[in-house]
Amino acid sequence: MKNSRTSQYLDSLNINKMRFGLGAITSVLSRLGHPQKSFKAVTITGTNGKGSTAAMIAAMLHKAGYCVGLYTSPHLIDVRERITVNGRKISRKDFDRIIVCVRKKVVQPLTYFEFITAVAFEYFKTRKADIAVLEVGLGGRLDATNVCRPLVSVITNIAFDHTAYLGRTLTSIAVEKAGIIKPHGLCVTGVAQKKILGLLQDICLQRGASLYRLNHDFRLARQKNGSLLYEGVYSDVKNLTVPLRGEHQLANAALALAAVEMCARKGFPVSETAVRAGLQNVRWEGRLEVLHISPWVLLDGAHNPAGIGALCRSLKKDFSFRHLILIFGVLADKDYRKMLQKIVPLARVIILAPLKAQR
Repeated sequence: MKNSRTSQYLDSLNINKMRFGLGAITSVLSRLGHPQKSFKAVTITGTNGKGSTAAMIAAMLHKAGYCVGLYTSPHLIDVRERITVNGRKISRKDFDRIIVCVRKKVVQPLTYFEFITAVAFEYFKTRKADIAVLEVGLGGRLDATNVCRPLVSVITNIAFDHTAYLGRTLTSIAVEKAGIIKPHGLCVTGVAQKKILGLLQDICLQRGASLYRLNHDFRLARQKNGSLLYEGVYSDVKNLTVPLRGEHQLANAALALAAVEMCARKGFPVSETAVRAGLQNVRWEGRLEVLHISPWVLLDGAHNPAGIGALCRSLKKDFSFRHLILIFGVLADKDYRKMLQKIVPLARVIILAPLKAQR
């Protein structure tokens, strides 16, 4: 970041600090004039697949002609990756300017995530975004993104991660993530576990919300010609392609398609042409990303046992190799033992790479 003052200020905010509560973010957004009310939103939570699903939703909406904000986390290299409009990340000039603007409105100290969330919302307001696709940072109920009332809420899946903050059972994790389901709202989910799905159904019933389930109310199936057929809640779309690698991305694509269907019911119609073009052109770095072919060099950000499991299945099914050289780095608070148990049997050589992180 070229502006040393904004860089120093962001560095002063502990990137690992978490706060469960909406008071601080609500306060600063109020002083900014409620920028989150200037656009419609789609909110996405879940243990894995949030970023990929968000990217696909944003791509389809953009191809339909809307001005689309996308807010994701974490970033790979540059914090500005978290905030994009129509596929282009916020410029350094706009980023520095809005940081100064938001900082002036801070009364109660914000966490790093809360501050960047406020910056994103203010930027979407200045860019006159029609709709913003928001990836939850952690959990859902008390996440800073949950100040918005979304057109549709997406819960990709529920597995173990961040148990120190969300609870040590799938039920407790699901309750936190279900916090993004609004009264009389719409929710799309890929949750497969019977008990957790039943819990989500009960929560939706209590809140008067409608729940749409992957492989029950909608599905994405591969056809004999290799293309994909989406059998949706309201309509079907054929001849689809998803460039993101891995069978798990088909589930993410189905969720994205269902979310776009819900947006259409709320005043954001998307043509079949836009759906096809959006999916076909979506890009998402760090998810089975191919850096080199012959030999294969892959980069993947799986960071919990469920994510590593999906990675292993993809390696076995989608790639042909004799030897796997694994370079593995992980934060200390992750369940690295279970992660290694899953992937080590596939590797001939394992290189452990330490991370420069406080966690």
